[in-house]
Amino acid sequence: MERKAMTTHATATREQWLAARLELLEAEKALTRQSDALARRRQALPWVRVDKAYRFDTDEGRATLADLFRGRSQLLVYHFMFGPDYTAGCPSCSMIADGFNGFFEHLARHDVMLWAVSRAPLAKLQTYKRRMGWAFPWASSHDGDFNYDFNVSITEAQQRAGGVEYNYRCGGHPIVAAEFPAPVHAFAATCGTDAATYVRDRPGMSAFVLEDGVVYHAYSTYARGLDGLWGAYQWLDRAPLGRNETGVWWRRRDEYDQR
Repeated sequence: MERKAMTTHATATREQWLAARLELLEAEKALTRQSDALARRRQALPWVRVDKAYRFDTDEGRATLADLFRGRSQLLVYHFMFGPDYTAGCPSCSMIADGFNGFFEHLARHDVMLWAVSRAPLAKLQTYKRRMGWAFPWASSHDGDFNYDFNVSITEAQQRAGGVEYNYRCGGHPIVAAEFPAPVHAFAATCGTDAATYVRDRPGMSAFVLEDGVVYHAYSTYARGLDGLWGAYQWLDRAPLGRNETGVWWRRRDEYDQR
């Protein structure tokens, strides 16, 4: 006799499901309205004039921050974790980049340039970009202050001293290798470096605007502020089991079969 599959999850009739779904819909609509209001608050933030002459290495040669706009009035920068000592980009940043690689061209047609910026030399970025099959523009800030000024990189001396700022907070203790959790050591190894070196670069995104020849900084976000930009998680949040995580499960696209 065939046994029926049993689930530990709640079940219902279609009518009961619809009633529960309509109740959830009201909560989803409220969240959407709240998200719209939050977006308006982001856009209402005051702008800060950027007077420092940042320089970047790009596929087209040396460029200023204003050059990265490429004729648009808005610039979004993804601060991609790829330090000078890495041999490959951060797996988490790579997963996020897989997403925006598919729509950066759409933004470019809507007055918004999207770039990735990292401290690694341009040649390393180009090699990794070819490996991953990406087309979005990627600039190197390896010999400048850009990453440090926008709080996505720290020096070794700052790391030893502790108390560095990230996500608008200052840590209260020195960052030492012994305190890093296992996933950090694992990610560092996949990037060809050690944990202490790996965490001297951090993820984030920053928004800039160009008006009358002047560049202004409009917005930056870090850590879980990037959740909404991590496209795969937005889909997982709508899957039956959600994120369903017990640890780090993702890797670079071309590494899933290397088990």
